[in-house]
Amino acid sequence: MILTAHQPSYLPWLGLVNKIMKADLFCYFDCVQYQKKEYDNRNSIKTNSGILKLSVPVESKNHFKKKINEIRIINKGWNKKHIKSIKLAYQKSKYFDNYFPELEDILLNNYEKLTELNYKILKFLLKSFKITTPIVKASDYDFKGNKSSLVLDMCKQLKAKEYIFGGEGKNYANTKEFIKNNIKVHFQVFNHPIYNQLYGKFVPNLSSIDLLFNEGSNSSKILSKANLL
Repeated sequence: MILTAHQPSYLPWLGLVNKIMKADLFCYFDCVQYQKKEYDNRNSIKTNSGILKLSVPVESKNHFKKKINEIRIINKGWNKKHIKSIKLAYQKSKYFDNYFPELEDILLNNYEKLTELNYKILKFLLKSFKITTPIVKASDYDFKGNKSSLVLDMCKQLKAKEYIFGGEGKNYANTKEFIKNNIKVHFQVFNHPIYNQLYGKFVPNLSSIDLLFNEGSNSSKILSKANLL
């Protein structure tokens, strides 16, 4: 069984969706420490005036002491602003009407916690990309360790035979320990696909909704061609 994992991300980029696509099981790591200025609560879309960053406002008091599943959203109209921005950016895209209504319904819900919102968006994206990889939540387990040893314990408890790290995993993965435990390790090498996109020159590393709105049902095929080593 091939396992991969990642902390919750808002409107995640294609690299994460591709990693889940290549796995047999995905662990939604919702109990790591919240990282300010990371992609836990923000991502980017392309507009006719350039790249726009969308950020979900969250309570920042003592955030460095909190796990991501403890982070609360400040619900003061941010969702309607995001909906408006997404609509203005993509309403002329070919497949906008196929996906926007469901995404809009998700964003209109006043979720209390960031992980709840991100989980709903992730499920929407996986369904839209026709990805059926099962999801488990780390908060339902008691994984022990730190960084590499934490991942190894997760693999043991979930009975994984292979694990897909992100590209930065090379900086901390103790591959010898994985080999000792008969677990094969992969490090993601993601070659970003180029696809039809609005507003001039192609821009990579945006939210996955950019591909969906522009390529529709062909998005899964386009994404599956991205390399993973």
